[in-house]
Amino acid sequence: MMQFVVTPSAGKRLIAKGIARHPEVLRALDEGTVAVLAGTTNGYVAEELLSQIGQAEGFSRQGFVRGITVPPSVLTDETGRSPHEHQFPGDVIIVKGKWLRGKTIFDVVDDLREGDVVLKGANAIDPARKQAAILIGHPKGGTIGAALQAVVGRRVRLILPVGLEKRVLSDLNELAVKVNSPGGKGPRLLPVPGEVFTEIEALSLLTGARADIIAAGGVRGAEGAVRLAVWGSNEEIEKANALMASVVGEPPFSF
Repeated sequence: MMQFVVTPSAGKRLIAKGIARHPEVLRALDEGTVAVLAGTTNGYVAEELLSQIGQAEGFSRQGFVRGITVPPSVLTDETGRSPHEHQFPGDVIIVKGKWLRGKTIFDVVDDLREGDVVLKGANAIDPARKQAAILIGHPKGGTIGAALQAVVGRRVRLILPVGLEKRVLSDLNELAVKVNSPGGKGPRLLPVPGEVFTEIEALSLLTGARADIIAAGGVRGAEGAVRLAVWGSNEEIEKANALMASVVGEPPFSF
């Protein structure tokens, strides 16, 4: 057994590396469509996938967001975007290995079919129940509202890359009922059906090892970090060591 402290930014990179080796994502990259919807974690995912297909030139995580959570002291507009953010570049839509630059989920949602993959970040997870929920600011449900048409209507696979720092304690369905009640203020909350993919799933997929959160928090950049205990064979632990060494130096997310 080994222990690793995983900061949020290192977790984003770890998740992205795992998604880039996910069997269904790999198949869809070759045969169908992969839609990476803009978000902070998905910026790392897009980097890994575009590098994998040799088309990373021209992509930047700068501006690859649609609403963010920042400290109250950071100035944002009504959508949650900072005035200093870069212009939104569109989602990353990859069709049969080709990046369709400038396209969004709204451009391709009607063309998505069974076997295609939508990658969408989340704002809350219940790791025990493998559930995730998304904050909704748009009156028509935003990008997840569009994506669910294909997920529920046509069996498109929804994978939710999300860091363990977003874990919550209560049942997400019960929280959504409270948050979405008439008269409330702030974003709404939408629990969604999909495959929750955290640092734990990434470690398992990439190394075969098992992991559990045993502690959390820290200072000097470790705020929001989780401490993972990782169990496995000697070979699996060696792989985990090498993998974690490749992500621990990931700098904090910035615009």
